[in-house]
Amino acid sequence: MEARFITDRRQWNDFVAKSPYGIITQSYEWGELSKDVGSRILRIGVVDEQNNLCAAMLVMVVKMSMLRSCFFYAPRGPVIDDPNSPAMGVLLNFVKSEARKFGAFMLKLEPAADLGDVQWTSALTRRGFQPCTQALHIRNEWILDIRPDEKDILANMKEKWRYNIRLAGRKGVTIREGHGHEDHEIFHRILQETSERDQFYIHNVEHFELLAKLYEEDDRYALLLAEHEGKAIAAIVLVRLGKWCWYRYGASLNQGRNLMPNHLLQWTGMRWAKAHGCEFYDFLGIPDSLEEPEAQKDPLWGVYSFKRGFNGFSRLSMPGYDLPYNPFLFQAYRRMLDLKNWRDTRQQKKAAALEAKEKAAAESKPAVPKTPELQTNEKAVPTGKA
Repeated sequence: MEARFITDRRQWNDFVAKSPYGIITQSYEWGELSKDVGSRILRIGVVDEQNNLCAAMLVMVVKMSMLRSCFFYAPRGPVIDDPNSPAMGVLLNFVKSEARKFGAFMLKLEPAADLGDVQWTSALTRRGFQPCTQALHIRNEWILDIRPDEKDILANMKEKWRYNIRLAGRKGVTIREGHGHEDHEIFHRILQETSERDQFYIHNVEHFELLAKLYEEDDRYALLLAEHEGKAIAAIVLVRLGKWCWYRYGASLNQGRNLMPNHLLQWTGMRWAKAHGCEFYDFLGIPDSLEEPEAQKDPLWGVYSFKRGFNGFSRLSMPGYDLPYNPFLFQAYRRMLDLKNWRDTRQQKKAAALEAKEKAAAESKPAVPKTPELQTNEKAVPTGKA
């Protein structure tokens, strides 16, 4: 077997889609999407004597301006059925040779393997990888098995979620698939309002149009728009590969949220995924820890509460692992991470202390008695206005 660059999109995607560790961020198109945000990418595969892929790794070259260097990053990769197989060694040796050409100081892997997967942990540790506490990709995800029939999927949801799905329909909310520039402009305007409300970064509309262009082939992409009285009030973006469908983006206007369009959108998304042969619907990110009350402090708690109402289960992936190529730069990088973690923790403690202080002050403040309404038999004085 040998490692080499892979340029055959179909060969790459067929392998990734069939692997138990295959994921959308290791698909061929994800590399093209990464180029759009300025990343240089490498598609490295290992083929056997019959030219069949037996390992694949989509690598992003991540620049580190503070270190005047870069590192290699495989988003939820590599894709290989057995990390202890000879193909893993062939793959890593080829990646290391490419890293020398780029001057990369390390390789960061975040495999799509579950936390506690002994096979992966032992394979990486044996090859010199070191666990990393900071994840570039959200590790915990909420997943729904959509293999049962639609009646059973609905029955297993929380009662309030089923009610809200029906309520949206009764209130006149309709769902349609969006296509082309105009519909993506509509989606992006809704997303802008959502980002202002929830304070998160969004790409420009061209990025989403590229996402659609890359995945629309073979009907692997869907933009679903929820409309009420002819106006779009919410939307979601879905991407699928193999037996999996991922809910990548969601957006809603402030006006119309009481119509419950998001519940109907998700149900429609599940039906779309099921109709296209998917077996699992991935809602993506939720808090790493689901233990209350600590988890309720996580910014993702609200979306987690929404997602779990549809039923499903959480899947926490193993932590990232780093393989140093340049020990000096690698240690500098790790010290930067430690400093960032210290600052983040300090800010969180300050914010929590301030919140507790404000809460205590509000609770200790005596309640102001309500002024009783005066009873009067006098008639209202005319204002002269009609």
